[in-house]
Amino acid sequence: IYVLVVGWFQSFKIPLVIMAPIPLTLIGILPGHALTGAFFTATSMIGMIALAGIIVRNSILLVDFIQLAEARGRTLREAVLEAGAVRFRPIALTAAAVVIGGIVMVLDPIFQGLAVALMSGAIVATLLTMVVVPLLYWELRRREGESS
Repeated sequence: IYVLVVGWFQSFKIPLVIMAPIPLTLIGILPGHALTGAFFTATSMIGMIALAGIIVRNSILLVDFIQLAEARGRTLREAVLEAGAVRFRPIALTAAAVVIGGIVMVLDPIFQGLAVALMSGAIVATLLTMVVVPLLYWELRRREGESS
């Protein structure tokens, strides 16, 4: 994933910002398993991998929108705020689709771990992504401005 994002954004630092929320999925997945009493199984790990893809997609949407807004002449502050406001609905709808799709699988004993990982991870990681990615991007750009 990192190499693809480096190629797309022509930067080695921005992909780190984009991939930073991946570990945050555990903040939703582990308590989700504990609250539902579901075992953490191989299907749970598959759910973690799938969730990483969803979260990276959400991060790319935010960063790409910020960069496009900056290219249109917006200040960094305006671009970051606008990206959070404009891209929130598509990102939230993706998380809602994951949660609704997981409801079907949650009663299946084989796929319960996958469903719980996707559902709980999507909810928490989406909320954290909407905060962490803009803040990290803001800080990265601020430091680049200081160094030049």
